[in-house]
Amino acid sequence: MNYVISLGGSIINPGKIDAKFLREFHKLILSLSKSNKFFIVTGGGRPAREAQEAAKVVSKPTPVDLDWIGIAATKVYAELLRSIFGKEAYKRVLSDPSKRVSGLKKINFFSGWKPGWSTDYVAVKIAETYGVGIVINLSNIDYVHDRDPRKYKNANKFERLTWEEFNRLFSGRWRPGAHVPFDPLAARLAEKLGLQVVVMNGSRLKNLKDFLQRKRVKGTIIA
Repeated sequence: MNYVISLGGSIINPGKIDAKFLREFHKLILSLSKSNKFFIVTGGGRPAREAQEAAKVVSKPTPVDLDWIGIAATKVYAELLRSIFGKEAYKRVLSDPSKRVSGLKKINFFSGWKPGWSTDYVAVKIAETYGVGIVINLSNIDYVHDRDPRKYKNANKFERLTWEEFNRLFSGRWRPGAHVPFDPLAARLAEKLGLQVVVMNGSRLKNLKDFLQRKRVKGTIIA
């Protein structure tokens, strides 16, 4: 099977770079790559948002400027992952998800691409370009909720959502540094392409392993 994984920057760096997580992620993906092919997009996470906020304190950066800051952060993390996997991964980090590259390996890393495109959107475009049917969104939440569960104790979780239901809950435009379970622009494209997107907590790697082995998991399936 082929899978696109959108790996949130908050999982790579929840406060500092989590070497233990990276070691376990490396081990898991290597073991599963014998029978699966992975296209992995890294987010920018907290460092991207901190840099964007600092820019806004000092000056008046445009949304395009802020996006370039976020894209730079995704490139750092993509290079970090590519270097960890070494020869097991494709030789360079890719950025343009609309251009099909020949000779890819079982493990391939992508960064953000251009302003106006979140890494979720990049993930969906990769799925379109390479004919992949499933995008796995690894973030710091177990499920999609109707409201932020960290702020609202009565937030409702969803194990399954249609794209119509998701789009009603999270309509809007992409904004640099936005906090949403999945970019609304990416969601609309995923719906158009008939993709399945699975939102789950990336720090629970056994959960990811169970999903890839067709077992029941904690997470929200959107289709």
